Amino acid sequence: MKRLAIIGSGDLGQQIAYHAATDGHYEIAGFFDDFKNAGEKVGEHVILGKSGDIATLFSQGDFDCLMIGIGYKHFEKRKECFNTWKGIIPFGKVLHTASYVDPSCTIGEGVFILPGVVLDQQVVIGDNVLINVGSCIAHDTVIGAHSFLSPRVAVAGFVEIGSCCNIGINSTIIDNLKIVDMVQTGGGTTVINNLTQAGLYVGTPARFVR
Repeated sequence: MKRLAIIGSGDLGQQIAYHAATDGHYEIAGFFDDFKNAGEKVGEHVILGKSGDIATLFSQGDFDCLMIGIGYKHFEKRKECFNTWKGIIPFGKVLHTASYVDPSCTIGEGVFILPGVVLDQQVVIGDNVLINVGSCIAHDTVIGAHSFLSPRVAVAGFVEIGSCCNIGINSTIIDNLKIVDMVQTGGGTTVINNLTQAGLYVGTPARFVR
């Protein structure tokens, strides 16, 4: 079994480690974290070192692949970390066995799909995307790189969601819409028109806040 290292040992990093191990995807090598010291324990796993140690430990064979455990409050850092190592160190991928991913889907590197997710025919998921529990993505929809979909998000067919978007819990997006990069929706938002400006949207129907 390949050994997975995770950048970031906070809540998201620990969640990736938990599902990757308990669902039988990877052995967990440990975390890289610039705010902790090598050898410290976080939960059941150890801090391998800081980000500056990644290349050395990979070359030594201490781990086989990476995933990014940096959350939606730090999209730029999340994106930067992924782009730094893309093509240099392999990225892992956790598609929980309690989710349904149609064989026609295209799934990028570093993707984390949690239990209960449904991805329908011809869905495209970009690199480093997280799709949280119970979300449903209908046919021919595209989710851009580094984006987060919160629990129970419902996205209809032929939707295009940009990169570094954070779609809030229980948000609903009707079909044939486009959402630009760096959009956030509040919980329960209903999107019925294209979202053409980056920022926060809330309500039913969605309205721009800031």
